[in-house]
Amino acid sequence: MNLTSIVNKLYFHPRRRELDRHINESELLQEHVLRYLIDRAKDTEYGRKHLFSTLKSYDDFAQNVSVNTYDDLKGYIDRMMHGEGNVLWPGTVKWYAKSSGTTNDKSKFIPVSQEGLQTVHYQGGKDVLAFYLANQPDSRLFSGKGLILGGSHSPNYNLPNSLIGDLSAILIENINPLINLVRCPSKSVALLSDFEVKRDRIARDTLHQNITNLSGVPSWMLSVLVRIMELSGKRSLDEVWPNLEVFFHGGIAFTPYRQQYEQLIRKSNMNYMETYNASEGFFGIQNDPADQSMLLMLDYGVFYEFLPMDEFEKENPNIVPLSGVEIGKNYAMLITTACGLWRYEIGDTVMFTSKQPYKFLITGRTKYFINAFGEELIMDNAEKGLDAACKATGAQIADYTAAPIFMDKNAKCRHQWLIEFTTEPCSLKEFKTILDAKLQELNSDYEAKRFHDVTLQCLEIIPARKELFNDWLKSKGKLGGQHKVPRLSNHRKHMEELLLMNK
Repeated sequence: MNLTSIVNKLYFHPRRRELDRHINESELLQEHVLRYLIDRAKDTEYGRKHLFSTLKSYDDFAQNVSVNTYDDLKGYIDRMMHGEGNVLWPGTVKWYAKSSGTTNDKSKFIPVSQEGLQTVHYQGGKDVLAFYLANQPDSRLFSGKGLILGGSHSPNYNLPNSLIGDLSAILIENINPLINLVRCPSKSVALLSDFEVKRDRIARDTLHQNITNLSGVPSWMLSVLVRIMELSGKRSLDEVWPNLEVFFHGGIAFTPYRQQYEQLIRKSNMNYMETYNASEGFFGIQNDPADQSMLLMLDYGVFYEFLPMDEFEKENPNIVPLSGVEIGKNYAMLITTACGLWRYEIGDTVMFTSKQPYKFLITGRTKYFINAFGEELIMDNAEKGLDAACKATGAQIADYTAAPIFMDKNAKCRHQWLIEFTTEPCSLKEFKTILDAKLQELNSDYEAKRFHDVTLQCLEIIPARKELFNDWLKSKGKLGGQHKVPRLSNHRKHMEELLLMNK
């Protein structure tokens, strides 16, 4: 029996029996989570203000606690960052995950409590392995090491042991020392702040190690793997790491990168497993390799609610708990967590594909869409449209963004796409035509606006120079980590900045 089999049997088998409750006890699991979160926080400032000690049901909770954005909680979080305790969550919170900003701030700082770290973030990582090993009983994952990409962190207001940084850096900083025996690179390299330096160090440090698994954001991991190929001189990554068997990925959609990974890693039995982990929590795991949708994780320190996107701008939308969702409907996700986020609008949109168990797809962001002319184009449409165009024309994409060009004096308007190709399409005109047609097929609102070119003209594609998007992120101080390019924007601010650099 190999080491992986022993670890699987002793450590992960018992948890899988608990995970079976996600099939028939979903709503009960969530009821228990909500009750637990309210009880834990009833004596905090936020709990007292919202009468947590009197709340008896979900309806009581929804009536007493309003939906929050980051700006609504910012004042509380800033006080916590200065050392105040018992504000949003019991005790003092020492870690804050730095995330992309809001309208008013460059960055958000998401509290990560000790409880949230263990019962949400680390539990999610453990369950990823539990599902993977259940699906791959012959795995030899622990015969080698896992390459895990991390960000960086810095002191928080010089408070002792208090840190601000990428969530991945906080996870690496606090990880069980035993895990360091089966992960790389070293902590000193993993937490470097300069991604270009870190990329080269990781490549050199792992080139001759026995890597069996990868974990990270597809775009940044691909950059590291390309550097490894440059240093090794090999034709495929399996020649460098013959025992590599799985890539655990999340953070951005994998579809635009899949073909590049399949060309880089040529072994037919390579596995890819999606996770939904964010600064705010760990929410979903692809538990079935044959199904792209993810299982919603219901027994962590996270309670979920869902706001229908067709009611997103309404004053009193019909927000529902898990039991009220409908299959095939687009929802903005709200979370209440063991890190002190209460009915928090995370900014992601999801669509359920199943209710027994509850499985879903990430469809985009509440702020990453184009609806300048009533077309309601979302990221899920964009990813599928680009995938169809790439397959038809042999193209491969490194990165992209899209924004509207607003109506001119003749009431003509269009969408403008800026795309960095790693492999150019055989015909840019054909690529454009296929993308436009696929978007019409996927989105009836877009199709209606495109009808006979009356309102919305055919989209425009501008090829981006190599490394444009990385250079733009670098200019913002956001190269590496969890940072990502806004895929769709309802304004032209990002597009204009990028176009100026596209020379």
